[in-house]
Amino acid sequence: MIAVTNINKSYGTLQVLRDVNLTIQQGEIVSIVGASGAGKTTLLQLLGTLDRPDSGHILYDDTDVTTLGEKALAQFRNRHVGFVFQFHNLLPEFTALENVCLPALIAGRSMKEAEAEAMQLLRFLHVEERASHKPAQLSGGEQQRFAVARALVNHPAVVLADEPSGNLDTRHAAELHDLFFQLRDQYRQTFVIVTHNTELACKSDRQIQLRDGQVV
Repeated sequence: MIAVTNINKSYGTLQVLRDVNLTIQQGEIVSIVGASGAGKTTLLQLLGTLDRPDSGHILYDDTDVTTLGEKALAQFRNRHVGFVFQFHNLLPEFTALENVCLPALIAGRSMKEAEAEAMQLLRFLHVEERASHKPAQLSGGEQQRFAVARALVNHPAVVLADEPSGNLDTRHAAELHDLFFQLRDQYRQTFVIVTHNTELACKSDRQIQLRDGQVV
């Protein structure tokens, strides 16, 4: 599903990724592991089209995202890629439900359709009763579940998560990890997760280890 070929990325004189090659299959849960500074988050940003490589190619099926212009890239990202971050990034002025609906509205879906899709996900995630609350009124675990729902609302082919449990306590982290596998089984999404959590990494279908910007 995803094929990365000879990716290189530098920031100034610092080369972060060097000749990275990897493939990820549909429905896989893959963890990207390695020491701090190994290039994990940079690789995830490139996979998510949030940044461009200096050289090399990233293919989603038959689409080479490294060749797309900015408008086409934004549309591709909105429709095919979901993001889950460590600090949730929920907008404080909106309700939890409105936060989940935002990607669907950006994609051009009606509010009625977006809310119906969002509520279906929130029922699956067992947080539908908290939908009208603002993010500040939610626990960390609840906020992360709403962030996951937001990532899924447009039915993306792949969900990219950057240290998704890094800001959660042990119990909520374990619940989130189990949730990823439930979601994969229910919706058949591919999950690529940057993590320092060894339990999550060991649960994954596969681990990709980075060291000094290279896959080892």
